[in-house]
Amino acid sequence: MRVHRPSAVIQGLYTLLTITMAQVAGQDDREKTTALKDLLSRIDLDELMKKDEPPLSFPKTLEEFEYAFNEQGQLRHVKTGEAFVFNAREDLHRWNQKRYEALGEIVTQYVYELLENKCNMTREIVPVDATEDEPSSFVFVSPDALSNPSRLLVLVQGSGVVRAGQWARRLIINQDLDSGTQVPFITRAMEDGYGVLVLNPNENYLEVDKPARSSSPPLPSSSAAEPSSTAEPPSDEPAEKRERKDDKDAKRKREFYEKYRNPQKERETEQIPIRMKQREAEVKSRVFAVALTDSVHNIWLQEASKGVQDWMQQHCRNWVSSPEPLDSPVDPMLPDCPRVSAGTEKHELTSWRSFDSIFRFFGEALREVEEEEMREVEEEEEEKAEVSSAVTTRSGSLKNKHQDL
Repeated sequence: MRVHRPSAVIQGLYTLLTITMAQVAGQDDREKTTALKDLLSRIDLDELMKKDEPPLSFPKTLEEFEYAFNEQGQLRHVKTGEAFVFNAREDLHRWNQKRYEALGEIVTQYVYELLENKCNMTREIVPVDATEDEPSSFVFVSPDALSNPSRLLVLVQGSGVVRAGQWARRLIINQDLDSGTQVPFITRAMEDGYGVLVLNPNENYLEVDKPARSSSPPLPSSSAAEPSSTAEPPSDEPAEKRERKDDKDAKRKREFYEKYRNPQKERETEQIPIRMKQREAEVKSRVFAVALTDSVHNIWLQEASKGVQDWMQQHCRNWVSSPEPLDSPVDPMLPDCPRVSAGTEKHELTSWRSFDSIFRFFGEALREVEEEEMREVEEEEEEKAEVSSAVTTRSGSLKNKHQDL
């Protein structure tokens, strides 16, 4: 068992709180609570917790990080050959998290390069008719994505920090490129004669900084006329208002604590959506199979129509995290589409573990479509033959009557 040494900041904060609690030990409960709230309001926790933290400045390339992907697609340190270590600095969760996020951004660009160089895909701007000052995103397309007459594989990753071409950043960094990226799916699809389109739904908005808020006016200076920090609030302030204020302060402190524990974002931003279109009818008429991997969709919350639900039952299958063997039926939670086991209980591994099953599912669905198209062609030919025979017979009958006349 490893015992971690508390940082100097945490030790100092603990000592400060201990001394203060000792000072108010003789007061009644209400005075103790008021005194403690006053103390916490005077402590700038944000600055306090950053005092022992190194600068949040990290390498911009894999080479500068001293990491590289080996022949097996595993991320390894170029000098030690060891896998990536998240806790590079003990007791500095915030710094470690920021370092991990910086590496993740590099990995995103690395995967984009794989799509372009290894998979021979090109980056296309969407909307295709976007103006110069309009927010836009991009997708990746194979050379025949828009010209393949019968087969197009559309890949859509899950929500979160992952971008086009990725299933799970954690797998890319900690396991390998095959399990964490969509590259194996793209390669297999091209071998099977599919065009490929890689979507980028987590970049469907432009994120910009919010205008800076005006700073709060400074507190009035201390004077003999002011109530002490432990005094009761003014009697003309409603109790409900004081409670709301206390709740707001408590919420602010909780939000700060959560931001410190998991500092994904520090800037206040707003999102400008990128123009998109809804094409339910076109999708239902042209898509013959949809494979979901541990999807978290909800047909009720998304207000799916009865037609969409029926279509999903017929054309979709969801490989979910489960301890059951691969492809074993799993009880459906909602009446949307059949669910089967992905052969793993880890959410991020469901796509990779169900790889072969998904392509078998596509193959079976495609054969059904091709057989149906063949039946339609045969029926059309039979109808044409019947019409042609009827015309020929009628023509011969008219000829005989003409000869008789």
